[in-house]
Amino acid sequence: MEIKRVLGPLLAVVLLLGIGAATYTSYQKNHAVEAAKLASAAILDIKGMVGSEKESYFSDPRVIEILAKKGFRVKVEKVGSREIISRDFSSYDFAFPAGAPAALALQNKARAKQVYPTFFTPMTIASWGQLIPTLESEGIVKKVNDAYFIIDMKKLLSLSEKGTRWRELKDNAAYATGKSILISSTDVRKSNSAAMYLSLASYVVNDNNVVDNNEQVNKILPFVSSLFLRQGLQESSSAGPFEDYTTMGMGKAPLVMIYESQFLEYQSKRPKPNADMVLLYPQPTIYTKHILVPFNENGRRLGEFLANDVELQKLAAEYGYRTASTEHFGEFLKRKNLLAPTSLVDVIDPPSFEILERMIQAIEKKFQ
Repeated sequence: MEIKRVLGPLLAVVLLLGIGAATYTSYQKNHAVEAAKLASAAILDIKGMVGSEKESYFSDPRVIEILAKKGFRVKVEKVGSREIISRDFSSYDFAFPAGAPAALALQNKARAKQVYPTFFTPMTIASWGQLIPTLESEGIVKKVNDAYFIIDMKKLLSLSEKGTRWRELKDNAAYATGKSILISSTDVRKSNSAAMYLSLASYVVNDNNVVDNNEQVNKILPFVSSLFLRQGLQESSSAGPFEDYTTMGMGKAPLVMIYESQFLEYQSKRPKPNADMVLLYPQPTIYTKHILVPFNENGRRLGEFLANDVELQKLAAEYGYRTASTEHFGEFLKRKNLLAPTSLVDVIDPPSFEILERMIQAIEKKFQ
């Protein structure tokens, strides 16, 4: 009887403690669920179209983390920068093309009151170290400050205009093929990098003047059209020809028009930069600006943040982009043991959107 009298209260206490623990655990679980719901509700899901060259930036865990802390969860769809213009915007919050002309067209179409310049990169030509002696002997390429190469666009385009073939260049044992000397590019009808190549070539052919009227367009059109028509198949995204360059080598891609950022990002992610790969800086050259165009308030908030947040700007430099702060780009080059000019002098502007469209549409007709 004594044992029963002692065990009874003890069992009651144990039962009460068990109920209390279960209640507390349940409360904790419910609280955690509610907290997760609140945290999830605080994050904005934002969807946008971006040029392929920025896809890896938005996939970076550090970029994702910084955006999440600021309340953004960004989903991007890879679309050619010029192709974006023809898309339906209704299910997107923003577009982030490469190139000011494409951004201006998008701004007008979307009636966006403001756009957000974020970072920029010059157009360059990816080539190979084996070709440098031949190009130097032709007076097309020269090394500057024992650090980087510039390429004379007038002399290079002159060879293309004459139909010169690689085997016709003197002392060219490295690439003595029957292929014409042409720069490989993307599809000018769909991609900004090709549109920038067209802008650059049209400037050179127009006696180093930006094309600004129909008379000049008609004069230069036969030659600049040939730069694209003679290439054969061209891809709509800047990732395509650059992938040919990195995987198929000189035989497929001796000269490729790319963004400087593509080359620097690729080299920076290797254990050691590929010394055979060489970047040539056109003289003159042209910048591609990466400008976010918002379609609504959520897109506007994201654009403002990408353009102004210091950490995101530093991370952009790690993908080879230049920003308003030259220090970010310089630190990136030094850390990755890469060489590039910290500034470029001979930089031109593209034609107006209307003139550029006129040239592209004329070339498009020749493709048909």
